[in-house]
Amino acid sequence: MFSSSRLRDAGVAGCAAVALAAAFPKLGAAWLVPFAAAAQFWVWQGASWKWAALLGWFSGIIFFAIGFSWIGHTVGGYIGIFGPFLMFGPAFIEAPFFALAGALAAIAYQRMRPGLAPLGAAAAFTIAEWLRSIGLLGAPFDQLGYTQADTPLRAIAAYGGSYGITFVLCILGAYIADAIHRRNVRPLGAACAIVAMLASVAWAAWPARRLPPPTIEVAAIQGNIAQSLKWNALDLAIFRYTIMTRTAALRKPKLIVWPETVITTTLDIDPRLMQQFKDLAAESHATIVGGSLSLERRRMYNALYFFQPNGSYAIYDKRQLVPFAESFPGRAFLSWLPYVGELSGRFSTGTADGVYPTAALSVAPLICWESAFADLAFAQVRRGAQLLVISTDDAWFGTTSGPYMHAQIAQIRAIETGAYVVRAAATGISGIIAPDGTWQKRSRMEEQAIVPGKVGPRVPTMFSRIGPTAVALALLWLYVTLLFVPRRKSDDVV
Repeated sequence: MFSSSRLRDAGVAGCAAVALAAAFPKLGAAWLVPFAAAAQFWVWQGASWKWAALLGWFSGIIFFAIGFSWIGHTVGGYIGIFGPFLMFGPAFIEAPFFALAGALAAIAYQRMRPGLAPLGAAAAFTIAEWLRSIGLLGAPFDQLGYTQADTPLRAIAAYGGSYGITFVLCILGAYIADAIHRRNVRPLGAACAIVAMLASVAWAAWPARRLPPPTIEVAAIQGNIAQSLKWNALDLAIFRYTIMTRTAALRKPKLIVWPETVITTTLDIDPRLMQQFKDLAAESHATIVGGSLSLERRRMYNALYFFQPNGSYAIYDKRQLVPFAESFPGRAFLSWLPYVGELSGRFSTGTADGVYPTAALSVAPLICWESAFADLAFAQVRRGAQLLVISTDDAWFGTTSGPYMHAQIAQIRAIETGAYVVRAAATGISGIIAPDGTWQKRSRMEEQAIVPGKVGPRVPTMFSRIGPTAVALALLWLYVTLLFVPRRKSDDVV
């Protein structure tokens, strides 16, 4: 049986998880993050690494189950009453990283100097967040840094990315917890002063706050074809997006972006349809970026087509597939299991960090899930991309928190890279995001919309030079270094 203190710790960890989840859309209580993080660090401080790991795993299950609750919206229509339980799939995959954060934080509190241990615990949480956001099974949603996309703290992303914001939030949370735990507010005061100074300098020096007016016309098209109709509505999609593109062309945009897989056929093996879209681009005097499927060497890809006004075209294949939806990790090994064939998706993985010249600027395309991966956008910017194009189909998730969270991520990508973002979503949210993360224009959910706007060249940022891996490795170096700072005799006096 658990003791009353352990039950109390579990209760606090559960409340912390709920409060952290409340910081994300739709509630969007971004101010809660430092205080919710403080509750989480409070239960880790003084705990053994094993108990801290268990508490982290418990709070991670709650946090990610709430955070990924949108997953079962459409799929629930196929599996009935089991739909709501789908959120526990990613929760069980991601929760071990909260456990890792708890274990590393507990070690920090035990072995680092007391005044520096909260700094080590904050680094530990951010490192765990990075680890869960990379690789084949990476799921970069629900990063704490994303919650600040509309607050002054967002400027930090231009220097340290979303992980930099997470680190700052966790520093505040860890020192609040430390002040309560040790009844000593002096380290908290120092930490708040340093964070305030760094945030102020980052804001003041941020080039994105002083941009020249953008001059290049672009447009995002939101056709608003429901997911329940989409795969049986090819003719409707062709008609609707053609008419809306012609309407958008009246403003003489250089670039027109459609959502992910709106043309629900293998487009590159349909010469008639290919020619139709080439003609549409020529008629519009604009580059049209449209989502469809491609077939190369008997492999199917989720793709974006770039139709140029001069009749040429290029194809970008999605590089980061959604695990267990577009791909099934270990499919060959697990092929003997029932339903693996049906669950494994039908797509192959693209390999090129595509950057495409257009009638506007050189474009870095990101298809849906890819926009959550900072390393993908970083690789494209390093190759010279000036503009991010996000083509997505969030219709799977209706008007749940999912589309709003995904749109918030696009704001952080704009800040990190210093690039304008043109985002086209099947049923919303579509729009134009400036390099400071603000929406120039945006559509509402579940409406037909043409979202026009203007973009300009990318402005340089520190993050676009160093990338997310360098930030994570710096935090790992910090954590290890703090372990070797010798403790003083007075540190062991309570």
